[in-house]
Amino acid sequence: MAGKGKGGRGKASGSGKSVSRSAKAGIQFPVGRIARFLKKGKYTERVGAGAPVYIAAVLEYLAAEVLELAGNAAKDNKKTRIIPRHIQLAVRNDDELNKLMRNTTIASGGVLPQIRDELLPKNKKKEDH
Repeated sequence: MAGKGKGGRGKASGSGKSVSRSAKAGIQFPVGRIARFLKKGKYTERVGAGAPVYIAAVLEYLAAEVLELAGNAAKDNKKTRIIPRHIQLAVRNDDELNKLMRNTTIASGGVLPQIRDELLPKNKKKEDH
């Protein structure tokens, strides 16, 4: 059994390359930074190892969802850049995102185009005499 290493525990001797927790989790959002914010925020005395990974994954999913819908809104308006108006249109036209962000104001977002039914002209039906 001599010379077989530690049996898979810890770092292998010779690999000095560190791997971030974001890379281990396969996400882009910074797990270490979120862990630091959770600890410094004094939300609780102890922060588990999985909590910042889960929060980072959820935030990354929400950001990707909003960006995808806003990109579609920009493409509908024949634009290549996403502006706050596109984010507003994306969020307000999606039921779940609208429910999540119902109390949120997006600066320079404007409002959804809508005309009340009472303001529309009434269609006059042809009456037979």
